[in-house]
Amino acid sequence: MTRDGGPRTTGPGRRLRRHAVRGTLSALAAVVVATPFVGAWSYDGARRAVSPQAEPPVVETDGASGGIVKAGAGAPVVLAYHDISPDPTNDYTLTPRQLDAQLAALAAAGYRSLTTAEFTRYLTTGASPAPRTVYLTFDDGTRGLWAHADRVLAKHRMHAASFLITGAVGTHRPYYLSWAEIDRMKSSGRWDFQDHTHLSHERAAVDAAGHQGSVLSNRLWLPKEKRLETENEYRLRVRGDLDESLRAFSGHRLPAPRLFAYPFSETAGPTNLAARNTSVLERLLRERFTASLTNVSSRPLPAGPRAAAARQVERLEVLRTMSTDAFVKRLNERICRSPAEIPEPMRNPEQWQFPGSPSGTGLTALTGTGAAQGTYVSAVHLPMGTADWNTYRVTATVGRLSGTGTSASIEVGHGSLHPVSVTVSEAGLRVTERPAGGTARVTTGRLTPAARHRLTLEVSPGGVRVTVDGGHAMVARATEDPDPARTSGGVSLAVRDETARTAAWPRFTALRLAP
Repeated sequence: MTRDGGPRTTGPGRRLRRHAVRGTLSALAAVVVATPFVGAWSYDGARRAVSPQAEPPVVETDGASGGIVKAGAGAPVVLAYHDISPDPTNDYTLTPRQLDAQLAALAAAGYRSLTTAEFTRYLTTGASPAPRTVYLTFDDGTRGLWAHADRVLAKHRMHAASFLITGAVGTHRPYYLSWAEIDRMKSSGRWDFQDHTHLSHERAAVDAAGHQGSVLSNRLWLPKEKRLETENEYRLRVRGDLDESLRAFSGHRLPAPRLFAYPFSETAGPTNLAARNTSVLERLLRERFTASLTNVSSRPLPAGPRAAAARQVERLEVLRTMSTDAFVKRLNERICRSPAEIPEPMRNPEQWQFPGSPSGTGLTALTGTGAAQGTYVSAVHLPMGTADWNTYRVTATVGRLSGTGTSASIEVGHGSLHPVSVTVSEAGLRVTERPAGGTARVTTGRLTPAARHRLTLEVSPGGVRVTVDGGHAMVARATEDPDPARTSGGVSLAVRDETARTAAWPRFTALRLAP
């Protein structure tokens, strides 16, 4: 008997069993030895895989191109896409028909797409490649770019940039691109490739409570040590990720990326970095890239001198829920205009935005009956399309001023690092300068009492000359740093009524812009 109580095998049967055991062990050994090679073959196969391409859809033009502004200025609009699929499962994935309709509208309106080299040349030199241009960007590096977007680009003779998460290439197939597909896209001449981190496009715990944050812009919670990363640990981790991504570009014979797209566009999001070191990530990026791209910014940063100085460009993110008409509307808000192209902006209510005002507020709140509730209404005129204005004249007429409880304001250099606002009441004038990082400076004056005043603001990089009723004049923002990138920006308006009247608010009866 054996130790476990079973029958003892002898003679030929025992030899057969021994041979069977040896055979099983040999097979297991072969599996163990072969497993890494099978895994490597499978991984290499995924890296080398090339998906079939779909033909572009046949889409009849719907006339949307007729609504796209054909402005004379040359600053490009930057568009941010993600994935393309005929069966989208989220709002970040457009169908090929949607992409085709948008590119068709752009092409019909005379727009052409830029390469990354052309776009970065514009940012660094200010030399516009041509009027009416767009820079098409696709984040994450998904397979849909090869399978569906590439043929649509070819149909419209356009170029695009794919921002790669280099550590994800060839993984989670068929979601991400393979390196073989990237090589074919590069060879087509329709694509170039830029950076979207190596493996830092994710969220993780950033405190003991487990709250999630971008791993790129936060120190991570280390559960074993029960503490946050130190700032030096954070710096080393992020530097290592960025450099690993650059090595992946070099290792696959791709040109070094010039641009970086923030994961989740969390440039304006919360961070647990110490206030004095919130720019550590910015410094790491500036050491490696010409500029970074984001879809969310703390101030308007369209492609242009202001964005070039900040080395950060804000894009228009295109979602599946955006109709072609909505796409055209959002695009027009981004297209750079000159003061000569919009001399009477109040004739175009669609060009105004109302941040911080009651829901449903429209331009009539500043030109007619006022708002239904509250005591203050403000409006910004094309904050993206006018961000790089630095030399222009604003002339306005304000009426219905009564006492000290009502006033109207004009701000020039909106969104700049040194905006200036001019406020008039029935008998008073106040000029306020707000230099970034400095203390606001306020200058006041007395006016001849009147319910109506006429204001002229002459704006230049070095200062703003304010004239009221043709006689009272002062100069604001006389600065030692007249860099247009610091002082450029367009116009915003505001009216205030603290008298609790339901009608007859202060109003702008005229507003003109000129070069």
